[in-house]
Amino acid sequence: MSNNIRRAFVAALVLAAAPLAIASPASATGIGHTMFMRGSIVSMSGDVATICVGKADGATPGQVLNVVQVKMVPGGAKGAPTPQRTNVGTVHIDAIIDDHFATATVVSGKAATNDIVELKK
Repeated sequence: MSNNIRRAFVAALVLAAAPLAIASPASATGIGHTMFMRGSIVSMSGDVATICVGKADGATPGQVLNVVQVKMVPGGAKGAPTPQRTNVGTVHIDAIIDDHFATATVVSGKAATNDIVELKK
């Protein structure tokens, strides 16, 4: 195969593969995840949480999100701590503040600043 044909072949392969390479990271982010929406509690006032989930995430008043607390636990033989998730309650979205934030009321369990809130698919 001559060098010109080889270069043309390689160029054609690169051009054909480019759309796949560009699309893969976006589509791969959801593989294995069962959450539709995820954010965190940025502040608490009594049983009302301000959450980092808003209109841009698809949040709507009335949705109920799980509250998950993450704690680091001692690791294995090398001693590296690992995160452990524990479901600790639920919150009900009361109002959307803007594209990025909403207010939610704790309806079961407990919730604290920095806990994760998530809506299952």
